[in-house]
Amino acid sequence: MPDLINNIRFYNFISGLLMQQQTDPLCRNCKAFENTARRMKEGLSELEKLVEGKTESVPSEILSMVEDTRTRLEGLNIPEGAEGQKKAGRCKLPKGVCFIKNPKAILDNIS
Repeated sequence: MPDLINNIRFYNFISGLLMQQQTDPLCRNCKAFENTARRMKEGLSELEKLVEGKTESVPSEILSMVEDTRTRLEGLNIPEGAEGQKKAGRCKLPKGVCFIKNPKAILDNIS
């Protein structure tokens, strides 16, 4: 059960991050944003299936995060055919650092 709750919390976190970063002129036009947003939508669908049978054992405030997350992810403006901003020379973050991709390490550590 802790894994399920942690995953719900992660998806809530990443959906907020994506909502915020879609206002960033580099992130919102980056391939990393496009790929991450699509993966998170797909992953949330799988997570929702897992949550369905466990609604009585998950606290209601955690369950409400699932709907909030769905709303945020569906509200994203996901670019089609975006270009990697680092490869294009526009993103100047250090090598290996990405506001969009780095949070995936959290999911890898809690799942």
